This record gives sequence, structure tokens and C-alpha cells, in this order.
Amino acid sequence: MNKSVDAIPDGAVDQSFKGPDYQPGVTRSDRQTVFKLYCPRSPQVDLVLYKTYEDASPRSFSMSQGEEGWWYLRFECDLLGWFYGYDISAPADKSQTGFLATEHVVADPYSKWVAHRNNHLQEPLTKIVDTSYDWDGDDFISVNNYSDLVIYETHIKDITCHPSSRSGNPGTYRGFIDSDQEGGIAHLKRMGVNAVELLPLQKYAYFEPPYKQMTDEGIRNHWNPYARNHWGYMTSFFFAPETRFASNGSHEPGVVNGLQENGIREFKDTVKALHNEGIAVIMDVVYNHVSQYDLNPLKYIDESYYFRLDDHGNLESHSGCGNDFKTEAPMARKLILDSIEYWMEEFHIDGFRFDLAPLIDWETMEKIKETAISINPDTVLIAEPWGAHYDPNGYSDREIGAWNDKIRNGVKGSHPVDDPGFIMGEWQFETSHEVLRNLVLGTLEHHPNGLFNEAEHSVNYLESHDGYTLGDFIRISQDHELINRKVQDERNHLLFSSDEMKMAKLGAMFLFVSQGVVMIHQGQEWGRSKVIAESEAKDPDIGKIDHDSYNKDNATNHLNFEEMSVNHDLVNYYRGLIALRKNAPALRNSDEEHIHFHETEDPLHLAFHIDGSSAGDPYDYFVAMNGNNEVGNDGDLPRGTWELVADNNRAGPEELEKISGHYELATTSGIICRKLSDSTGE
Repeated sequence: MNKSVDAIPDGAVDQSFKGPDYQPGVTRSDRQTVFKLYCPRSPQVDLVLYKTYEDASPRSFSMSQGEEGWWYLRFECDLLGWFYGYDISAPADKSQTGFLATEHVVADPYSKWVAHRNNHLQEPLTKIVDTSYDWDGDDFISVNNYSDLVIYETHIKDITCHPSSRSGNPGTYRGFIDSDQEGGIAHLKRMGVNAVELLPLQKYAYFEPPYKQMTDEGIRNHWNPYARNHWGYMTSFFFAPETRFASNGSHEPGVVNGLQENGIREFKDTVKALHNEGIAVIMDVVYNHVSQYDLNPLKYIDESYYFRLDDHGNLESHSGCGNDFKTEAPMARKLILDSIEYWMEEFHIDGFRFDLAPLIDWETMEKIKETAISINPDTVLIAEPWGAHYDPNGYSDREIGAWNDKIRNGVKGSHPVDDPGFIMGEWQFETSHEVLRNLVLGTLEHHPNGLFNEAEHSVNYLESHDGYTLGDFIRISQDHELINRKVQDERNHLLFSSDEMKMAKLGAMFLFVSQGVVMIHQGQEWGRSKVIAESEAKDPDIGKIDHDSYNKDNATNHLNFEEMSVNHDLVNYYRGLIALRKNAPALRNSDEEHIHFHETEDPLHLAFHIDGSSAGDPYDYFVAMNGNNEVGNDGDLPRGTWELVADNNRAGPEELEKISGHYELATTSGIICRKLSDSTGE
């Protein structure tokens, strides 16, 4: 029974308490509330307690310093529903560097829920909340092999907020799982994917400083006319879900968000609904840096403890964000590990994608894995393997997956004008016929341009939130002036030409017949274009194609599901390839010895057959792809009668026709065939 109090009873404060067995943050029961904070260099820390967020007369209580930099305070009552922050005094010794003083109260870095004002400082306060929830027997999604995953990368708001989504709660956790809509979970089910990777949902700094205005802190935003950080790669609190996506969340400047903690329950509802559909939930997490301009508590607790500084005392910026997190510091490491544990145990998260993972030291990364698999042995761990350095193989050595930029670049190229790839009939600068073969194998380290010890560690993708969409990459490769030309007719612009459609389908086929994990980005299945939308922002590039839309919470990023009808053949093609791959273990889990390449005269002609036995597949498969956009290619099929299941028009698990003896490929096209393993007599 809830026995929280409306006022602090006399004698309820125990300022001599020093209980090391408690976890950082706040621990509460119906009889007491305990606060614990690590702040090693401050001579004095006071807890500031608010009955409401707008409480004009908060009460301040001195905390007791315990062992090794920990501060404590106990109340012999339940403070459920109250708000709090810390008033942290700077060291008296001014020679101590790396300690930022502030007159603001700072929230708890272990906040499970945060109330804040919609501005660049956020002015956050921690709310003491009850996180209990009835999971109705829900458990993690079992992932026996990473390669079984077909991941859909999306943003919780983008996939439901456009009117075409027909969501009753657009742009929210609740809206994501609305029934009878086009977007959200309904679209994931329609496509047939079995995992969703959600862009950052840990409470982040959405508002940046006002454009071209000097703030009181001396910051002038000259880089972002939108003054927003829509994607969320600016974490403020590692334990709290983002408030904006709650049913009572607001994006309006100046409004106070998070007065009620609806978002905790609603995000759990979202995870449970996805699990009920057999869809694993992977969170994109940012532990390499924190938000830049808000009152992030770690900056004011002890900047030099939590952040890497150079020899001159300046914050390092290998992340490009001006404050690289010192993950090797014991309490920074503990915070990360506690965060991983919390999201898994409290929200049933199935896996994590680590932004700029090389900025996380190896010991911490290894302990992340140890922590995660102790909770769920099937936890999916995926690194973005660049940042301070580039090391996909280092993650593979530790049995952690990583984004594979080699297949991305080899198939479509690294730049649509200067360095196009296979599907355009070109060679990306570090790609060759031998490299293409290795991309199919899973980009294995002992072959040309190899990265991974095992194929299941290769997260294969052609498009992500970063850079041009695959559709726009293809469009620009065919019309170089599109980089700087404004789009006049968006629907006509979206419609692929026949050549562009062939490239899009061939790229999709290459992705889905390669060993390892498959990831697609939202809208990739219809060749989505990111045309910079009209807005109040003074953006000179409105109407042009965008390649870095992190700051645009508008139609540039919001998914318009009416666009599916424009390139509907491509949508069906992706759906068919997803269904085919899920029904074909050999296309994702075969040993390299069972994949046999055929010799071809044209290096842009790639052909191979797969013995399905190592993957437990009753079928063998034959795949041929022609990247040449000028001449067709042909070749001989292996012995036997084969079922054609994909060509340059259709794809799926059902037989299209039977073929044998010889095959022919038009320009920029491919085929996938199968036959029962015992049908050849081999």
C-alpha cells in the first residue's frame, strides 16, 4: 500500500546515515527513502527536495560523506512522487582543475525518471517513482544465432507521427503499438522482420541552444538552425526513458515535461507488445559521450573524473561531441553496467547497439557482455566499430557483432558521385571480385578486406540513419546534380526509373543472400528520399536531398506511408526477400566450406551455390548476380532441376518457375534458385 508522505515528518531525517550496501540513486520502501551519490571531490553536497517541480520553497538537507567519495542521506518515510536534485559545492582549493561549479541544482545521474523544462538546459529534477509493472509472463526473445535476425532500424516518433500512419497516438510509445494503423508495429509485422533497433530512447537533450543567440553560458549556436537534436545521440540520463514520447509528452518550448511518469509504463507496454509478435527489441545506446549544453549531472559532479581530458585540461572529442566519457573510470564503468542491467531487468530489452563503440574501453566492453549474458544468454550486442579507431575484428574476437561498412560500400559505394559500387556497375575503391565473394561469406577476416572471425558477427546493411538513404544514393549516382538541386516534384522524384529500380532490387538481393545479420533502415523498402522539408527554420537547403537529418523533427524524417504505393514493387520485393531468408537457413547460417563460387569471365558477375547441410536446410541454393549495367551475363546451373524463387521482378519463399541447365541475367539483375538436397543425386 502506498504510504508516501505529503510533508516531511519531524525527526524523519537521518543525516548521519552511511549505508554502503545501498545502490546509487534513490532506494525506497514504505518506511524509508535512501539517497546515495558519488561525488569524490566536493566538500559538501546537499539534497534539495521539492514537493512539486515548480515548488518555490524546496527544502535542503546536508548529506553525510561516507567511504571513497560517496554521500548519503536517509528519510524514515516514503518520498514517492517527490522531486529532488543535488546542490554540489566546488572544492575550496581553486588549484583543483576539472571541476565545474554551477548555481543550479543538478539531477541524479541514476534518475529513473526526469521532469524537465523544454529548453537547452532542461533544468532537470529527478522524480521518485514506482517502476513496478505486470509483465504477464513476458520474457526475452530467444536469439540462437545473430544471423537469424532481420533488423528494422527506426525512430519511435518517425514511424508513427505522419498522418499516413493513422496512429491514434502519433509519435509516442503508445502510438507505436496502436492497432489498425499503417505505421509502428503494424508495419514491422507487414514487412515480416523479427527485430527492431530503436534510435536512442535514454533521456536526451532534444533542445539545443537557440539559433544564433548567445546564451547565458556564452554559447552561440551557429551550426543548427533547427536548434533540435531529433535522433537522440545526446544522452542526458542513462536510466530514464525519453519523456517526449510519453502519451503526455510535449515538444513545445518552455513546457515542463515528465511531471507524470507515464512513459515508463508505456515503453514497457511497447516492449511487451513487440515480444508478443516475436520481435526482439534492440536499443541504440550512447555511452561514449553525453549531452553537450544541458545541465548534465556528470559534468558538475566531477568533470575530470567522468570525462577524458587532454594534457591541457581540455575535454577530448574523438566522438565529435566535445566530451568523451571516461568509461575506464570505476564509477563511470559501474554506471554503464548498472544501466545495461537496469534496461534488461526493468524493460526486458533484448539487445544493444553501441554508438561509436571504440570509445568504450575494452575492459568495460567485456564487462558489459558479461553483465548482459548473465541476465540473458541470448543478448544481442552490436558495435558501431569506429570512433577513436576502427576495429570490427576486436569485437568479433569478443563475440560481439558490428556494423559492416565494407558490404555497405562494396554494394552501393562510399559516395554516389566519386565512388559508386557494384549495383551501379562500378568498383568502389577498395572492392574487387574477390572482395565481393568475401562479402557474401560474411566478410571473414582471412579473406580479402575481411573483418570478422564468424559471419554472425557481421551486421550487413546498405542504409542507416546516417548518410544518404539508399534510394537517394542511387538517384544521385544517376543524376549528379541532385546533390545541390532542389526537388520540385517530390512524388515524381521518389518514383524510381527502371534502371534505378533494378539497382535497388539487386542491392536488396545481395544484402539478403549474404551470410550474417541483415539490417534495413526505415523506408529503405520503398526507396525513401529525405527531401528537406519546409519549416520555420532558416535552412538555405530546404528542398534539397539531406544526408544528415539528425536535427529535423519534421517531414524530412517522418515516414509517409502513402509513399509505399510509389515504388510498391520494391516493397513487395523486400517483403519477399525477408520471408525467403527467414525460411532459408542456408542463406544466413552456412559454413564457408559449403559456399562454392563459380568462375565467371566478367568480374561484375558473381555466382555461387550453397550446400544447405551445414545450416540444417533441406535445400541447396544457387545465386547469380550481375552488376554490369551495360551487358548481360549467363552461365551454367549446377546439376538438377532448380526452383526459381527470386529474379529481378519478384522474390519470396514460393516457387516462381523451374529452370535447369543454363541461366541468363539481364543487366543489373540477379536470381536465387533452390532445390532439395537429395534431388541431384550428388
